[in-house]
Amino acid sequence: MYPPQQSAYDRAITVFSPDGRLFQVEYAREAVKTGSTSIGIVCRDGVALVAHKRITSNLIVGDSHEKIFQIDKHSAAASSGLVADARKLVDFARLECQKHHLTYDEFISVEMLAKKIGDHLQFYTQLGGVRPYGVSLLVAGVSDGQAHLFETDPSGALFEYKVTAIGAGKKTVEELMEKEYKDNLSEQDAVKLAIKALKKSLSQDEKLTASYVDVMFISKTSATGRSYSKEELATLV
Repeated sequence: MYPPQQSAYDRAITVFSPDGRLFQVEYAREAVKTGSTSIGIVCRDGVALVAHKRITSNLIVGDSHEKIFQIDKHSAAASSGLVADARKLVDFARLECQKHHLTYDEFISVEMLAKKIGDHLQFYTQLGGVRPYGVSLLVAGVSDGQAHLFETDPSGALFEYKVTAIGAGKKTVEELMEKEYKDNLSEQDAVKLAIKALKKSLSQDEKLTASYVDVMFISKTSATGRSYSKEELATLV
């Protein structure tokens, strides 16, 4: 019998502590907090994802470090946490989109897609012999002419936001957005505000350049995602 200490309850995902906590899920959330910051923001023209790429060496090819993934024509996701876990989760989401399209001959709604991702995450909090995903995703897209933004959590919890952030700079970004975000922002103003928040979330010795940022915008009118070019990013940053 294990002694009544925290270490007795964090050795398996299926064991609750006496106060009802799953420590492995909380550890997964800590992994997300150490990741670089990603921001999602809804505006009148659609929804934007802005992500900071933490490149630790000049020898790394920046384009090989993905932070924003296109899931389907009308949806995308930005990650924070373990990148390998993010890729696996994105592959799952892409497969769900294809299955829905083949079955119903229509694009899956962003809400349904986010719920399927949340259900998949939750499954890995109650199965012996596995660990929770150490990643959070911002799932963004357009359904029926409306832009949507959802934040997932390693526990499987799911919430829709007008603007939110994940990763190390979450608190700083949300404090700035509480003051400056407005519902009727244009695409350009929304992306500029997100990049401003991203700059503020960085430490003093970190400098934001175009090669360290990924931006994708999904338009309401075309319901299609578009990644910003390096030239566009250089102008904005």
